[in-house]
Amino acid sequence: MKKSFLNMTIGLGIVVLAAQQVNAQSRNCAPRADVIKRLSEGYGETRKGIGIAGQGAVMELFASDETGSWTITVTLPDGATCLVASGQSYETLAEALPPNA
Repeated sequence: MKKSFLNMTIGLGIVVLAAQQVNAQSRNCAPRADVIKRLSEGYGETRKGIGIAGQGAVMELFASDETGSWTITVTLPDGATCLVASGQSYETLAEALPPNA
């Protein structure tokens, strides 16, 4: 279980680094409303998680419980929402955190 938590932490770190590069490469960005509509209508994805990334950006995880598809987006302070990562086999977990060492 600790290994999956470590992998998740490393994965989120990669997302934050990718989000910083997205700012420079905006080819996968669009107005937030357009991105959300596309994820909802095209893939059946809804928001499953949210967090604050560096430099005032907002990271969101969208996923479909039906198909297992998932997408991570970053919305920049200027309002553009950028696709950072996507994949398959999403599962919702309800794991307890390990006790403090």
